[in-house]
Amino acid sequence: MTDIKTVGVAGAGTMGAGIAIVAARAGFATRVYDTRQSALDNARKQTDGFLRKSVERGKLTPERFEQTMANWQGTTRLEDLAGCDAVIEAVFEDLKVKHELFSALDRVCPPQTLFASNTSTISITEIAGGSGRADRFVGMHFCLPAQLMKLVEMSPGLNTSDDTWQRAWAFCEALGQLPVKTQDTPGFILNYFLIPYNNDAIRLVEQGVAEPAEIDKAIKTALGYPMGPLELLDLVGMDTQRLLCDAMYGLTYEPRASCPPLVRRMIAAGHLGKKTGRGFHRYGDSKMFGA
Repeated sequence: MTDIKTVGVAGAGTMGAGIAIVAARAGFATRVYDTRQSALDNARKQTDGFLRKSVERGKLTPERFEQTMANWQGTTRLEDLAGCDAVIEAVFEDLKVKHELFSALDRVCPPQTLFASNTSTISITEIAGGSGRADRFVGMHFCLPAQLMKLVEMSPGLNTSDDTWQRAWAFCEALGQLPVKTQDTPGFILNYFLIPYNNDAIRLVEQGVAEPAEIDKAIKTALGYPMGPLELLDLVGMDTQRLLCDAMYGLTYEPRASCPPLVRRMIAAGHLGKKTGRGFHRYGDSKMFGA
């Protein structure tokens, strides 16, 4: 059981939109915040498309579709998150930006509001240090695509209270997710492996070993993965991958975590991935994964 009823999601990008679906689908009143109305409009459209496809596939009833969409509300006003019992941050990997966001949230949210970060590389303790409530702060790293993946890496900061930890764990379970406890270390579990792994796939392309489609086919066929590394990178976005690499490499100095030059060239060319219609693959639409 959880005392949390209203959830705020800060950031309406790929990950934020997915987390918002998880919350709204689980029955929580969900407030999605972004500074850009266009991002909110796109997230709402993608959410509608994903849920309609879920109904077609028999994974969601028409009644739950209507209720989930009713639970989902977008806003460009941070003050509209004041009534949330928990706020999950899903903005890009920049410590300064996260500090500014949580500092502003601390001013508008009541003391009992739980703060969580979806960061996958930056220290939870460091982010919490700029939140004004380090004892009521946890890491909740959802897996991409969040609307389909059940795993959430739960990480306490050094100052996270026991009460906050238990509350956050119960909340995660109430979302219908599977929480796994990790320590506050770079990359936690998944990205400790995933960032170097994805970079290795990028370097295979750089070296001309094989075409992206062939690399993805080989990985999926041999290892049984539902998505190839270059398909996943297109979903993540080259701009996000660069930030992930820079953050991970800056913390670990692991050579395989350093950003491959090809990523920076693709960003310069505007080939960011699925959201721009072209990355390692080409796309005819910007539908959410699974729609």
